[in-house]
Amino acid sequence: MRPYFKLSGGGNDFLALVEPEPIPPPELVRAWCRRGLSLGADGLFHLERSPSGARMRYYNADGRPAALCLNGTRCAVRLAAHLGWVDQSIEIETGAGPIRGWIEDSAAAALELPVPAEPRGKRVELGDRAFSGWAVDVGVPHLVLPWPEDLGKAPVAELGPRLRAHESFGEEGPNVDFVRFPERGRLEIRSFERGVEAETLACGTGVLAATATGLHLGHLELPIAARTRGGFLLKVGPAAGRGDSQGWTLSGDARMLCQGTLTTEAEQLPAAPPWSEQGI
Repeated sequence: MRPYFKLSGGGNDFLALVEPEPIPPPELVRAWCRRGLSLGADGLFHLERSPSGARMRYYNADGRPAALCLNGTRCAVRLAAHLGWVDQSIEIETGAGPIRGWIEDSAAAALELPVPAEPRGKRVELGDRAFSGWAVDVGVPHLVLPWPEDLGKAPVAELGPRLRAHESFGEEGPNVDFVRFPERGRLEIRSFERGVEAETLACGTGVLAATATGLHLGHLELPIAARTRGGFLLKVGPAAGRGDSQGWTLSGDARMLCQGTLTTEAEQLPAAPPWSEQGI
């Protein structure tokens, strides 16, 4: 029996364990994150106090660690506030370095972040088709594909896994974002996330990568609002007193959904039959 919290940030949902609970092994993370058979989540993070604030270790739904999940980090800020660890702001130690976060209101949190590296043009060939996008590293790699047509018709389920696993990206592979820029202060985004191996309802690092791409192409200017598949708006703006080129903020929905106790039945899952297309 393990106490847990469940949170959602813009549509990304997470299980969270708090010290003194130990960090679970990969097989438990995979089991607990299975939708329909267990609690289900896009990932899990473990939170503990540190001399500078809090330390967060993040794991994708496949049980593998990831250096960074920005919606997860915003949820970590929200959980730290719920636990009474936050005064006005808190520094969260992540695998990609320390990030300062703060509570915006009762159901929203914000982060201050470095400006992403400049997007690099990337052409990917899939059989007799070629796709031109932009590679952006925001602590985790992303491939951003501008999609000027109806985003609802973007072939995320078809192309997402193939682009994510393309040999030109190496073993790790990127998250894949289909992005539309309808106005200079607005973008729309759908993301296929590695580690979940499916489209998610939101992706914070994807919003950051899409913003960097839109600015690079001249389609956007800060501040911007990003509409995710989950329906929430995530906002990117210049960090106070630092300017567009020195720091950005990412803010938006971060909610405490529930807390409870994980039972041993939550990890007792059957093996998927060989004909099942369910990934994790």
